[in-house]
Amino acid sequence: MHLSLHEFALAVLRLSLWLMVLTIIFVPLERWFGVRHAPRPRRELVHDLVYYVISSLMPVFVLSVITALLAVAARRLVPDALIAALQTLPQWARLALAFLVAETGFYWGHRLSHELPWLWRFHALHHRTEQMGFLANTRTHPVDMVVTRLFGLVPLYLLGLASPSVAGSGAPVVLLVVGTLWGFFIHANLRWRLGPLEWLVSTPAFHHWHHTRHDHIDRNYASTLPFLDRVFGSHYLPKHWPAEYGTDTPHAVTISGQLLDPLLPAKK
Repeated sequence: MHLSLHEFALAVLRLSLWLMVLTIIFVPLERWFGVRHAPRPRRELVHDLVYYVISSLMPVFVLSVITALLAVAARRLVPDALIAALQTLPQWARLALAFLVAETGFYWGHRLSHELPWLWRFHALHHRTEQMGFLANTRTHPVDMVVTRLFGLVPLYLLGLASPSVAGSGAPVVLLVVGTLWGFFIHANLRWRLGPLEWLVSTPAFHHWHHTRHDHIDRNYASTLPFLDRVFGSHYLPKHWPAEYGTDTPHAVTISGQLLDPLLPAKK
């Protein structure tokens, strides 16, 4: 798919406007309700912005094409009667089911990116940040982003809850937009506790524990539904907050190194 100069300019404009909106919302909130940190190196701030652009401008058609091919190849595994039955559900029930199916897929895509060494090579970049903030949401390797999203979207196509052949259609777009916006919130430097709501939706407290350096980095995989972690035995949410963030996995200092190193053979 060819991206024209006009389309590229519009994409950059949308990114700039979104960044402005996110900054207006989160910078004051993090200043008022977050932990005060020492100023971050300018290089890290530049990296945040670069990864924001990379994550947002990743060609959607790449993800769509891969998903469509996998869905077509695996469609034979799903009985036609099951797909037909799902098509008879009311619209609200189909949307709710699509959300649950996708979130379960995202959960396992995320969890496997921790448990499988070859996926962790890409996902470790997301855990590199040592100071939580809303832009930490986009510090993600493109391969990691594609793999995790495939886990959530392919089941939707398999079950006929979404169609990869219709650009910009329905559930996938809504799920990705809502998930992305919620991702900025749960990564933000906000020391908020939301009481009973923490049983229903993921929060900064819930997700911050996932970014701890040592003991609890393999907890709290869900992006929006923490009950999935309860079901699969990975939930952890004490009353206090983490003291240290980051990962001991070595990383290159430069962005080019961070993007290319996981693609190279592992050093013995």
